[in-house]
Amino acid sequence: MLLTSTALALAVATASVLPTVGGADARPRIVALGDSLTSGHGIGQARSFPAVLQKHLNDSSYNYSVVNAGISGDTSGRAVQRVRDALRGDVQVLIVALGANDGLRGVPVADLRRNLVTIIEEAQARRISVLLCAMEALPMYGWNYTGSFHQTYVELARLYRIPLVPFMMMNVLGNPSLMQADRVHPNAEGARVMADHVWPYLEALLRPAAYSRSAT
Repeated sequence: MLLTSTALALAVATASVLPTVGGADARPRIVALGDSLTSGHGIGQARSFPAVLQKHLNDSSYNYSVVNAGISGDTSGRAVQRVRDALRGDVQVLIVALGANDGLRGVPVADLRRNLVTIIEEAQARRISVLLCAMEALPMYGWNYTGSFHQTYVELARLYRIPLVPFMMMNVLGNPSLMQADRVHPNAEGARVMADHVWPYLEALLRPAAYSRSAT
């Protein structure tokens, strides 16, 4: 799904790094690596989409701890620099929710692809399952850029045989009841909708033998 309204533009947030959820939890971890859409900018980590995923896991009797590794303003390039630290410990799944700020800044698609490849391969080298969340770029840099940006996620999911969540904000952006006043970040209900969108893909990944935990 390609976005066409400039009213839905994603802004680079400047909030500070937030503490992780479940950092002291002894359970196997699911790490959500992302930006302000993950960190809970404006609503707090306790109401962010990773926190809602934790509730889904608990309600479904899955024994995992979700770690919120979202940093407001992060790009895929910056995330590369911290992915190894994020994957320390007993990490079983990495949710990659990056690219919104890359698209806003017009980061070359080749750079986005290289960064995502680095992150995916780092996880798979550790036998960590990867769930890739697609992002979209507005046509402010031209339709070729927007199309190439979109296709990058599709191609990487196919290449690395990992599940792809369609644009995780598709049911949130443009809906005032799900957005904060800045019209950029989801409110608490919007974060819940995001988590509900991601959850079926995550749950399928957690089922035995649903996906290989390493590239083949």
